Amino acid sequence: MTDMHEPYISLAGVKKSFRIGGEAIAIFSALDLSIARGDFVAVMGPSGSGKSTLLNMLGGIDSADAGEIRIGRSHLGQMGEGARAAWRAHGMGIVFQFYNLLPMLNAAENIELPLLLKPLTRSERRARVDTVMELVGLAGRQRQFPSSMSGGQQQRVGIARAIVTDPDLILCDEPTGDLDRKSANDILDMLAFLNRELGKTIIMVTHDPEAAARARRRLTLNKGEFTEGAGR
Repeated sequence: MTDMHEPYISLAGVKKSFRIGGEAIAIFSALDLSIARGDFVAVMGPSGSGKSTLLNMLGGIDSADAGEIRIGRSHLGQMGEGARAAWRAHGMGIVFQFYNLLPMLNAAENIELPLLLKPLTRSERRARVDTVMELVGLAGRQRQFPSSMSGGQQQRVGIARAIVTDPDLILCDEPTGDLDRKSANDILDMLAFLNRELGKTIIMVTHDPEAAARARRRLTLNKGEFTEGAGR
């Protein structure tokens, strides 16, 4: 059994670098991080500080050069690419800045995509889609296409797609970066609800101090290290 005091997410001595030309550029030389289950963490930092690299490693899209990344009982560094892809499909959801919706699919079809990897009937998939669309305030808009939706509505579709598999972890990459203030606040209210009422663990990368202030915990990533700000 997992110790209830163990962190849900743990990074220990994580190293990551990229090669540009013939030169290795170190992003993280020994990154440590501990996040409790059910936390809502905002990560800020200047461009190039490694925020997107961090999300990619937590999402199993990229791997560390050294060190350990553990989420729940999953040790991402010990997984092959196939195992990481399966984990991404079932253990987490991602919310993107620019929504990443397929324009030829309507809202319901976009949201349904992650469920195609699950052993569900069509009616079961559609029932789940209807449930999350109501949850994010898009009831009745199943047949609407992204081109006819506002940015805020498209991001709601993105959030619904991220949660339709009922993942424990939601990763958000600048989820309000392309929105006006009112729409951004609506999205932040929704993320806070998912965290508070449904117990989702949320890690949100953002440049927006107002967005970061809505998290329970705020971290700044700079020169490959974290500093912690005051939480709510």
